[in-house]
Amino acid sequence: MKKQAGKKILAFTLSSVIMLTALTACSGQTPENSPSSTDRQGSQAASQNNAPKETVTLNFWHHYSAQSPENETLTKVLIPKFEEENPGYKINATSYEWAKLHDKILVSANAHTLPDVARLDIAWVPEFQKLNILVPVDQEMSDYSQYSGSLLENAMSTAKIGGNYYALALNTNTKILFYNKNALKEAGVPVPKTMEDFAAAAKKLSGKNSGGQQVWGCTEPALAGWNVLPYIWSMGGEITNSDYTKASGYLNGSKTVKAVRMLADLYKNKALTGFNSGDIPMTDGFGTGRYAMLLEGPWKISELKGAYPAFSYGTADVPAGEGGSHSVLGGEDIGMFSSANKEGAWKFMKFMTGEFAQEEMAKCGLIPVNKAALESATVKEASFAPFLDAIQSAKARPPVAKWTEIDNQLTTAVTAIVKDGADAQKTLDSLAPQVDEFLK
Repeated sequence: MKKQAGKKILAFTLSSVIMLTALTACSGQTPENSPSSTDRQGSQAASQNNAPKETVTLNFWHHYSAQSPENETLTKVLIPKFEEENPGYKINATSYEWAKLHDKILVSANAHTLPDVARLDIAWVPEFQKLNILVPVDQEMSDYSQYSGSLLENAMSTAKIGGNYYALALNTNTKILFYNKNALKEAGVPVPKTMEDFAAAAKKLSGKNSGGQQVWGCTEPALAGWNVLPYIWSMGGEITNSDYTKASGYLNGSKTVKAVRMLADLYKNKALTGFNSGDIPMTDGFGTGRYAMLLEGPWKISELKGAYPAFSYGTADVPAGEGGSHSVLGGEDIGMFSSANKEGAWKFMKFMTGEFAQEEMAKCGLIPVNKAALESATVKEASFAPFLDAIQSAKARPPVAKWTEIDNQLTTAVTAIVKDGADAQKTLDSLAPQVDEFLK
């Protein structure tokens, strides 16, 4: 309930006490924490003073699917809330398919028709930064340091390039171990906690089932960075040094080589598959008992619920090795372009990464990066709750402009080692200097 303008309260009278009590009950606040009329009027005046004199439309491009719960929440809950809290600003949100958004931004950069703000795949940030179209928000936004501390540090690392931050983390995801409870129980295999346990379990769970069909202990749908990095990192290996300037000595280091050799050994022993043409799709193979274990993201929960609702499975963190337990970090960032209305764009970026918006999107299945939202009951009771611990130790793929090219070369090399029996050390020795050139 708001006080009427010009209303005078006569002090030390019974009527004033009664009126104050009624107002307090209506607002749900105690006299101690209830803002005064002067405070509220001052806050409203400050908001009006900060509002643009004319309505400013901020263009926001994203890849929330047009028919998705995320897009419905964006358009029906979040945008109205932002516009209410920020008079003078309107949000014009446009949905594109993932690949189309990437290409649309590239074309618009050349045509000088970029939006103010966009939801960006984390892999795009280094690419767009190299084109000099993203704003270094830590340099240009005066309250960046004050605000960025509210977001997960490892998620924010996806926006850091050359010492500056070119976006804010928006949502995140990672992968954990899914395992067939009945298969492990029948084989007398405990849930693997270490990489050595994992390799041994994968071999023991492989073989022929009662129908004479081949069963594999583990599946990976590809041999790209997203797939192999959890094994490499957890076993103590790396792709580059810490500042992403050198691959030699890291990509071909002994611990990285050991991790790739483990995958090759599992494939040779028919304990790993999924990346060959014609292999059983991951969800079907897991749900029908042909694959016993896999590393996957939170989307696998809804896929299994829809396709195999009676299937009994468990989840656990990525098995730990010499380097600890490290999964790979995925997700999106939100950034503003150099042609943006920066004041409005920054307001919207902070709103979308704020506690309210993050918790609302969590209801749609997106894992927040806002630390306060991560502590909410909504998040802790969500289907993706098993992933929350893994996110804390997950690592981002190298945030370099040439990551796509590096990843392609890495995939080719690992495929040659795992499938074709190429020597792991020699193959990675050959690849490392090529990646050095990409990093330059």
